[in-house]
Amino acid sequence: MNQKLTKGKRKINLSLGFACIHSTFNNTIISITDPKGNVLTWASAGSNGFKGSRKKTQYAAQMAAKNASAKALKLGIKKVGIILNGPGNGREIAIKGIHATGLEIISIEDKTGVPHNGCRAPKRRRV
Repeated sequence: MNQKLTKGKRKINLSLGFACIHSTFNNTIISITDPKGNVLTWASAGSNGFKGSRKKTQYAAQMAAKNASAKALKLGIKKVGIILNGPGNGREIAIKGIHATGLEIISIEDKTGVPHNGCRAPKRRRV
């Protein structure tokens, strides 16, 4: 029982991955997965130090995307396909953040669900 248990990041021998961008009205979460769907690394606006109402800004989404894609580059991923989910503010700006770090974007897919008259929508703002 004198074995050393080491936990650490390992370099992965695949150059293709997927960036799943889950964008809500309050936060943006970016997960980098392998082609099978196993999460390799992730980042969110909240994990980058943004709290409260600052998490929902486009700048916070861009910083989360840059952080997640920098981690993916360290793991050896060079090309990503982007899967968008949710109606939030940080959708398009997160794509720009991923592109800015040097990852090559090969596809963009939108998997936002459309309700077939499900839940009642929130009331309209009167300004």
